[in-house]
Amino acid sequence: MRLILLGPPGAGKGTQAANISERYNIPHISTGDIFRANIKAGTPLGVKAKSYIDAGQLVPDTLVVEIVADRLTEEDAKNGFLLDGFPRTVNQAEELKSFLASKSISLNRVINIAVDPTVLIERAVGRRICKACGATYHVAFNAPKTEGVCDKCGGELYQRSDDVAETVKNRIEVYQNETSPLISFYRNESLIADIDGLQAIDLVSKAIVEALEV
Repeated sequence: MRLILLGPPGAGKGTQAANISERYNIPHISTGDIFRANIKAGTPLGVKAKSYIDAGQLVPDTLVVEIVADRLTEEDAKNGFLLDGFPRTVNQAEELKSFLASKSISLNRVINIAVDPTVLIERAVGRRICKACGATYHVAFNAPKTEGVCDKCGGELYQRSDDVAETVKNRIEVYQNETSPLISFYRNESLIADIDGLQAIDLVSKAIVEALEV
């Protein structure tokens, strides 16, 4: 399976990405994780990216695509991958398409988790993340068995500093302005699978599997 996961902040992508990755035995590739790994390792690509970040500039699309493309050549991505957080723009999508075509690879599906923006604020403000293993919870929709404690590893749960109402509103606006055009792009490619993200988590997971295995 070669997949892209789309959805606004708070749509539940983290939970679904973990489920998809486990079910299909493919790596969950997050651009944030790739950037941090390259910068920490001091790779040539990481050094380049850090120079833009340190200058307070956006990392150019070409470099972002280069870093993702480099990750896709690793052994664990040979039989598939789940891209999360990339592409962010239509330009990045075009460059990714060119890269995949050069390797005679095509995407199987683009999963679009759709959620009403007004619901997203409530979701994000209630989100809690494990400091130790990164598992995600929600105080209302997916609460841990013991408040503040991760079910999986017993780690401490915390609220991200950007999971406050005003910040979430801004993130949603950025998504709608910059990233939502990707939905039209991939719909034109007949790759979009629209998933109702307002359903219970297990029903969202079931809908995704059904969309992938039709």
